[in-house]
Amino acid sequence: MDGAVAVYVQYRPRLLGIARRVLGSTVEAEDVLQDVWLRWHRADRSAVVSPVAFLSTITTRLALNVTQSARVRRETSMGPWLSDPLDAGPDLEQRAQQAEAVEAALLLLQKRLTRTECAAYLLREAFDYSYPEIAGALRLSQGNARKLVSRARMHLAQERRVRGNTAGHRLLLTAFVAAARAGDVASLEAVLTAPVK
Repeated sequence: MDGAVAVYVQYRPRLLGIARRVLGSTVEAEDVLQDVWLRWHRADRSAVVSPVAFLSTITTRLALNVTQSARVRRETSMGPWLSDPLDAGPDLEQRAQQAEAVEAALLLLQKRLTRTECAAYLLREAFDYSYPEIAGALRLSQGNARKLVSRARMHLAQERRVRGNTAGHRLLLTAFVAAARAGDVASLEAVLTAPVK
C-alpha cells in the first residue's frame, strides 16, 4: 500500500495539471484527483505497466466526464442558465497576452530547432514527458531522445535559425493549445511526429 501512495504522490502535481487544464478549475480538479486516487487504490497495480500512463489516462477521462456531465446539466436544465458574467477586463487582456506569448514561443522554437528537436523539447519541457516516453513517441532510442533535448536547449541558447513554414507553425500552435487546455497530447504527438510535407 505504501508503494501505491508513493506513486500517487509522485505524479499528483502532473495529474492536477492535467485535470486543471481540462476543467479550468482547481477545485474541480482536486475533486477529480480524489476519484483518481480511489481508482488507483482499487486497481490491480500488478497488471499496470506504466503507473504514470495509467494515472494520466484515468485523470483525463474523469475530467472529461465532469465537463460533459456539466454541459448536459446546463443543456437540460429547466430554468435559465446563469453563467458566470463575462469579464472583459484584465483577465481577457491577460489571456490575449498569454496566447500571443505562446505563439511567439512556438515560432521561436520552430526557427531555432529542427522538427525532431522541437518535438523532443516540447514533449519534455511543456508536457513533462520522461525520456522513455519521448523515445516511444518519436520512435527513437532513449539516448537519442536525451541528445535531442540537450541539443535543443543548446540551440535555443544560440542565435541559430532553421527554415520553417507558416502552415506548419499554425498546425503546431493549434495542437499545442489543444494539448495544454484539454490534455489532448496524443494529437500534439501526431503533429510532432507526422512526416514533413
